[in-house]
Amino acid sequence: MLRVAFLRLCHTVAAGTMTGVPTVSLSELRSLLASGRARLFDVRSREEAEAGTIPGALNIPVSELESALTMDPAAFQALYSAEKPKLEDKNLVFFCQLGKRGSQATQLAQGLGYTGARHYAGAYKEWLEKEG
Repeated sequence: MLRVAFLRLCHTVAAGTMTGVPTVSLSELRSLLASGRARLFDVRSREEAEAGTIPGALNIPVSELESALTMDPAAFQALYSAEKPKLEDKNLVFFCQLGKRGSQATQLAQGLGYTGARHYAGAYKEWLEKEG
């Protein structure tokens, strides 16, 4: 059931019809990071993340995200060496290289009940240009 919803979501994103995804700007992201109030999720491939990422980001490729966000907290901790986010956590910020996968990831997290999921639309490309 979730897989079908995810596939439908991917089609919606590919068609460019996705609306209502909460976003965070670069200035907001800087502020959230400086205050320790954001959790960053890099949803690019492992190879992309190994080549460089936003400091403090946890890499969970978008292809694994549904599984990761629905697994038992202990299994999440064992696999990702990090605490699993809680449904009510605020400022769970998802990003990718250019924005498409980050938007998909944010929508997926919202669909699973993560109400604080947000998308850094500038993506790693903007971060690298302005902060790198």
